[in-house]
Amino acid sequence: MGTYKKTYEQSIDDPDAFWAEAARELHWDEPWMLVLDRAATPVPRWFVGGSLNTCYNALDRHVESGRGDQAALVYDSPVTNQKRTYSYREMTDTVARLAGVLRAQGVGKGDRVIVYMPMIPEAAIAMLACARIGAVHSVVFGGFAANELATRIDDARPKAILSASCGIEPNRVVQYKPLLDAAIDQATHKPVACVVKQRPQAEASLIEGRDHDWDTAVDAAEPAECVPVAATDPLYILYTSGTTGQPKGIVRDNGGHAVAIHWSMKNIYNVDAGDVFWAASDVGWVVGHSYIVYGPLLKGCTTVMYEGKPVGTPDPGAFWRVISEHNVKVLFTAPTAFRAIKKDDPDAQHLDRYDVSGMRALFLAGERCDPDTLHWARKILDRPVVDHWWQTETGWAIAANPLGIEEMPVKPGSPTVAMPGYDVRVLDESGNEVDAGDMGNIVIRLPLPPSCLPTLWGNEQRFIDAYLARYPGHYLTGDAGYKDADGYLWIMSRTDDVINVAGHRLSTGQMEEVLSGHPDVAECAVIGVSDQLKGQLPFGFIVLKAGVERPREEIAAELVKRVREQIGPVAAFKLATVVKRLPKTRSGKILRGTMVKIADGQEWKMPATIDDPEILEEITEALNDAGFAGGR
Repeated sequence: MGTYKKTYEQSIDDPDAFWAEAARELHWDEPWMLVLDRAATPVPRWFVGGSLNTCYNALDRHVESGRGDQAALVYDSPVTNQKRTYSYREMTDTVARLAGVLRAQGVGKGDRVIVYMPMIPEAAIAMLACARIGAVHSVVFGGFAANELATRIDDARPKAILSASCGIEPNRVVQYKPLLDAAIDQATHKPVACVVKQRPQAEASLIEGRDHDWDTAVDAAEPAECVPVAATDPLYILYTSGTTGQPKGIVRDNGGHAVAIHWSMKNIYNVDAGDVFWAASDVGWVVGHSYIVYGPLLKGCTTVMYEGKPVGTPDPGAFWRVISEHNVKVLFTAPTAFRAIKKDDPDAQHLDRYDVSGMRALFLAGERCDPDTLHWARKILDRPVVDHWWQTETGWAIAANPLGIEEMPVKPGSPTVAMPGYDVRVLDESGNEVDAGDMGNIVIRLPLPPSCLPTLWGNEQRFIDAYLARYPGHYLTGDAGYKDADGYLWIMSRTDDVINVAGHRLSTGQMEEVLSGHPDVAECAVIGVSDQLKGQLPFGFIVLKAGVERPREEIAAELVKRVREQIGPVAAFKLATVVKRLPKTRSGKILRGTMVKIADGQEWKMPATIDDPEILEEITEALNDAGFAGGR
């Protein structure tokens, strides 16, 4: 095991040699002519001239090397009381048959396929089947509203759509097929075929000629072989929200993605072939793409697909049960999941019911992990807890604690250090590097490492404008923060979450850190609301831990005092209210931008990614009571 510093310097000083060595661990149908084409525009490209197949590397390769009987995917669904294990051989055969179904519908290399599915094995099978024949998949989170799905249909122009009859929430069944039908009706582009997995909880009606029953079609299909594609060809498109309301189609290529994701499994997460890896996320998000499906399977691990919640299915011990039953070595989830567990079971009493001794580490990402949650997780688990930072755009960690290279000292609140390949800089408004400890815009100097987006689907100019134009030669992350004297990164907020109070630029992340340290606080969010005198004022929303019975006004007063003492009066933090819950996306990100618009009385659209729309009504009511959102 090498040291982090040596490995990192190699990757920056000689990226060609570094990533060529990593790439040789995979199977290539044709070797690359250039490891890195620096002349490519708008950004350099990886493994130019090489060809491979991502599905072959994730499945067939392991069967051929003798791992056919090993578990590839474990499906665990507390909402349906089902569990199922697929071996690598069974997974390969099933994927090949579904690929045959797509091929029979005329889907081939370069064609797009939308995957609109719940957290069932068929969702992973769908992604891999597309990769097998060189089709480009675009996973849309199951249950997304019809108009949002229609927007993505018109942008990606899929030849086929793979779906299911329904998704299952703890308290309801969400019928997908009516949403799918409505989206196709609304869209200008029409797919040739839809293949629908019927679930017993809700049977979908099929339209003759266009729709096909999944099981019937797969049973009758001729298996399809893997089709080699150029390393620079797209593997998938994943839509992320954009400031204009038009979603951005993040493009991921085959070669760079396979190399970086495979490399990350050992070097960051410290897992080997045969280990059980569980990303408690959803296939609709980038975490699900990288670390439910592709990462573990490329490495030859067993991946866990979980259809449930951290609490309520049935209790806050759900995660400990899964870890215990399936001998999970590494868990990767969002901080919000652990905040939910901490809120419902602050003393971790449910943990005592299960044997989690096989677990080696917990990784958190999705949004910044507050130090209080990190301390709590470390205390109850007594093993490494790693907060790491990355984006849909990059596909893997920009900064982390690389357990497979060298375990670094933890600094709560920091995702630790830049990963190999990422030349991370912190710049001021004029593009000059700032001193250690000073806040600025976090950027990555080009070339971006393998797996990072080369463009946006069908909109290269938007890619340039959004990511490259601000600081030429650098990728703009959109995050603000600083590097400390030890080179640790501190991601304090999105650039647009830095608030300006009477000319002082203040980080909402820093205030959230102070608030979350209060013993009664389960989670919190701070936003900047408009103020005629000071420009903006911070407003704190607080969710209390289960069992806290103290007067809310008393707690709010204590929180105001904490911020004043720990950040200073310059923060002007005087507004704090207790709410039952925070509005979040299904991936666990708090919808701060929408909360700001409500507070300031601006027009706002219901975010497509919201988990529960009713929460925004509760937030509006809390803001009204405080004299905002039209309440003053």
